[in-house]
Amino acid sequence: MEFQTLTVAIEGYVATVTLNRPDVRNAFNEFSIAELSLVFTDLGRMDSVRAIVLAANGPAFCAGADLNWMKKMAGYSYSDNVDDAEKLADMLRVIYLCPKPVVAKVQGDCYAGGMGLVAACDIAVAASGANFCLSEVKLGLIPATISPYVIKAMGENAARRYFLTAEKFTAQEAHRIGFVHDIIGADTLDAHVESIVKSLVTSSPNAVREAKVLVREVTGKSVDSALVVDTAERIANIRSSDEGREGVASFLEKRKPSWLA
Repeated sequence: MEFQTLTVAIEGYVATVTLNRPDVRNAFNEFSIAELSLVFTDLGRMDSVRAIVLAANGPAFCAGADLNWMKKMAGYSYSDNVDDAEKLADMLRVIYLCPKPVVAKVQGDCYAGGMGLVAACDIAVAASGANFCLSEVKLGLIPATISPYVIKAMGENAARRYFLTAEKFTAQEAHRIGFVHDIIGADTLDAHVESIVKSLVTSSPNAVREAKVLVREVTGKSVDSALVVDTAERIANIRSSDEGREGVASFLEKRKPSWLA
């Protein structure tokens, strides 16, 4: 498919979705939101794709909202604003709930809504020169739509600071607060992401998918009898699945599992 704001490439089991509006620092608008929703929905359904990389073209990863889009929003009614914000919220949710693992490759500055994109991914890797900023309050706004994902990624304490101050912070600070998993030199960023993706695509596709669900559904729950039963049932289900049986059998027989054949 051809897109106005993205490029999509599939090589092997890996799909790379690249934000492709470098002239506006990959700021998003209603078109990029719609295209991201469509692409991640489709890739999530493709058996031939086992991992997705979210990348960007140009010196910035994403500058947040496009200025022309913001000018349109200035004339919106309340109901128009709700409808518009729900489209962004739905797009972030599609990425967050995508059944395939998603790796964000942040090669440059990542501001406002761009941080929401990164936070909705499963793994985030940033170039050492990248900067981050939740700039909304400087414009009289709040990072509401992206907040469920950003707070999960950086934690409540860090969110209290950066939501309120709109300070710009470095990749090193993003790593310290847990917003990104790794900081890598720009010259080795691609290779590092490739090594992570290799780990993803060589594991059981079903197990990776279920492990992603496991983290999402167990996080924050009390360790009570209901959770004990739930997790016992999850491991029982995966052990008796086709890939679970094949994985154990291949390990015992000292051979490659079928998904690597």
